[in-house]
Amino acid sequence: MENLIKLETEGGVMHDFLPWLIEGFEILAAVIDIAAIILLLIGAARFLTGVTIAEIAKKGAERVRRTNRERIELGRYILAGLELFIVSDVIHTAISLRFADLLFLLMLVIIRSITSFFLDRELEQLKKELGDD
Repeated sequence: MENLIKLETEGGVMHDFLPWLIEGFEILAAVIDIAAIILLLIGAARFLTGVTIAEIAKKGAERVRRTNRERIELGRYILAGLELFIVSDVIHTAISLRFADLLFLLMLVIIRSITSFFLDRELEQLKKELGDD
């Protein structure tokens, strides 16, 4: 039973003969993580700027429409960031060779996919309310 739970390998061809390639993939995954974080921060900054301008400059229904447009824009940044995080997680898991990491990746992808699905639905609803295509 213990062997079934501990499904870990000692190393693969890349780990044994191409350690520099593994290190390169680790660096690439880290760069992708940083790019995703930067993308999310840009989206948050644009959202805060847009909502602040909408609150100051607009009144009533136009303010709500402008805020909803900013929410759609923020949602696009979040979805793009989630996609980049999934790419990075796949790279980390591919070079890890541990079954526990594969299960962790599966859970992350499921959670991020569900989040993306519901966020995309909310964005579509906002677009319909705004009359945008």
